Amino acid sequence: MTVEYRRILLDGYPILATREGDELVTRDGRSIGLDEAVHLAPVSPSKIICVHLNYHSRVEEFITKLPAAPTYFHKPITALNTHKGAIVRPQRCKYLNYEGEIAIVIGKTCRNVSQEEAGDCILGYSVANDYGLHDFRDTDAGSMLRVKGSDTLCPVGPGLVTGWDFRDKMIRTIVNGKVVQEDTTANMEWDMHYLVADIARTITLEPGDVLLSGTPANSRPVQPGDVVDVEVEGLGRLSNTIVEGPTPVRSDVGAQPSESEEVISTAMGGDWEHRGKRAAGGQGAQFYKSALED
Repeated sequence: MTVEYRRILLDGYPILATREGDELVTRDGRSIGLDEAVHLAPVSPSKIICVHLNYHSRVEEFITKLPAAPTYFHKPITALNTHKGAIVRPQRCKYLNYEGEIAIVIGKTCRNVSQEEAGDCILGYSVANDYGLHDFRDTDAGSMLRVKGSDTLCPVGPGLVTGWDFRDKMIRTIVNGKVVQEDTTANMEWDMHYLVADIARTITLEPGDVLLSGTPANSRPVQPGDVVDVEVEGLGRLSNTIVEGPTPVRSDVGAQPSESEEVISTAMGGDWEHRGKRAAGGQGAQFYKSALED
């Protein structure tokens, strides 16, 4: 049996509630409607680990091949955000992409486990959106630190669902009411148990830690004012609004936001050397820039 838990602010106090229909009910008997509740992230991780490529549709989109085993990057916990939280696109940046994903939440200390044992280490699952700020891809492509780790870029929620079977479940991303990503977990190369067992070979996973399991094809840039929802069958619907940051990225230190061919083609979902040049008669990045502006 599945059970959905949500962390909310109730009368100014963070508290755990259980979903019962359209109500959230706390252990002390108080209740509040789903739409009225102020949500917190459903977990407090010590680390957030993300897989690069996993869905076959995404691999095909990039005209590439899967590696022999998964590769990963890390989001700092300061990127963690909530259901209905604002996603900040800093001023001077243009290429903020959504990536609808499923979050694996660890339930007990996990180290050196088999795939069969990994399931016992998972507390439950949630919906996530692994936003990427591709303006910094030229300088941070190796670590993905600013690309994927900037503040607010990891909303998780609305709840944590236990007893959920991840097999053959639909995942879709919706922008302003239009479905832009749609796939099924059957099209993942590596399932949830594999990812946990792989990471836990050398990294101790602790209760509350989060693993993001990859995104399907068609990640694209969004703009301030856009409403982005990620819906996963059996896990619910995570909703966020894109806003412009209050200040521009400082220009007096560090690498600056850029619009190279790699930045633009990654944001627009393709291999610019081949797809962009074919489509634009050799004009590459300009083809993608025009598509984004349209």
